[in-house]
Formats: sequence, structure tokens, C-alpha cells
Amino acid sequence: MAKFRYVYTTFWNDPRVVEEMTAEDKYFFLYLLTNESTTQIGIYQITKKQIAFDMGYSMESAGALLQRFKDHYKIIKYNEETREIAIKNWGKYNLNRGGKPILDCVRSELKEVKDTSLIQWVGEGVPNDSVRNVYESYYDTSHDSYNDKSENEESSNDAGSYDTSTISGQKEKENKKENKKEKQTTEEEVSQSSVTEEQLIFLTKYSMTKTFNVHQDSFVNA
Repeated sequence: MAKFRYVYTTFWNDPRVVEEMTAEDKYFFLYLLTNESTTQIGIYQITKKQIAFDMGYSMESAGALLQRFKDHYKIIKYNEETREIAIKNWGKYNLNRGGKPILDCVRSELKEVKDTSLIQWVGEGVPNDSVRNVYESYYDTSHDSYNDKSENEESSNDAGSYDTSTISGQKEKENKKENKKEKQTTEEEVSQSSVTEEQLIFLTKYSMTKTFNVHQDSFVNA
């Protein structure tokens, strides 16, 4: 079955296209809308190498164009890990109608999307209610909760690290005090033991002298 994409003639009258985009930007934008990898849902997988090959550019030029459309124009999102690209207003021009064939195609393609956060980003711009409902059924609410969880974990980790450092500081001070006390106690014990040794030496000498005197007296008296 032949595959084709809509490009409205109003593309050339869009103020942003006319006033902001260079000839290279317009060429690149048309490529993103019509290349062989495009899907019915406006989210598809494509590598920078493939873009460069199709357009006759270097990989650096292809990367620069992707970056400009992502950060400056903000009309695409590109996941560097999954190599998936999402086009913001895709649904506005390509998903105006519903019907079972369209809905079945959308469902089958949404199942293949790896970065599910892209589904909501594109789905919000889908004008047809039945098609948008299908997008909404694939919204990954855990994506937002994951970010909130990560932020909370970072905050708790920051708080935890602060408390740990404070407790460590207190313990360090307490240890220093304990070490100082132990050192003083040891010095006092050493001092006391040294005095005791001196006393023992004195007493020993005194005892020996007294004993000698007693023996001498006994000898004289004898």
C-alpha cells in the first residue's frame, strides 16, 4: 500500500516559517514531515546517520539541525537513547479524521514507542477526539511521578547528607573530648605510678638502711 504524508500549502504562509526559518531549515522541516521513516502517529525512530545520508549532510550538520529544531523552534523532541523523534503539531495536519482503520493503525504504532513521554507531547495537539482518546490511553503517568520521585530523592539525599555531616561533626568533637580526657587520665595515672615507684624506692632504701643499722647494733652489743 502506498504511503504518503500531508503537507498543507499553508506551510509556506506560516509566519514562523517565512520570517524565522532559513532555506536550510525549511528543507529540513519538510524532510522531517515526509521522510520514509515517518509514521501515522508523528513519532518515529531515525538516526542522525540516516538523516545525514538522506539529506546529503554531515552527521555534525544533521545533529546541529536537530538541536536547533528542538531547542530554538521547540517543534520536535529527540530522544538520543531510543533515537525517536516526535513532531509537535503532527496531529493537527495528519490526524483530523477518525475511523477504525486509523484508530487501529494508531494503536499498533503507539505500542512500538519506547519513550512514552513523547506520546503525550504529540497527543495534546491531536484535534480528533476519538484519536486523542487512543493517545491518552497510552499516556505514561509514571513518567511524571518518576521525575517527582527523583526530585524528592535528590532533596532527601541532600538533606540526609547535611544531617550526616552534622552528626559526624558532633561525633568528631565528642571523640576529641573523650581522647583528651583519656590522655589526661593516662598522664595522671603515669604521674601517680611514677610517684609510687619513687616512694617504693625510698622505702626500700630506708628499710635496707634500718635493717643494716639493726644488724650493726646487734654486732656491737654482742
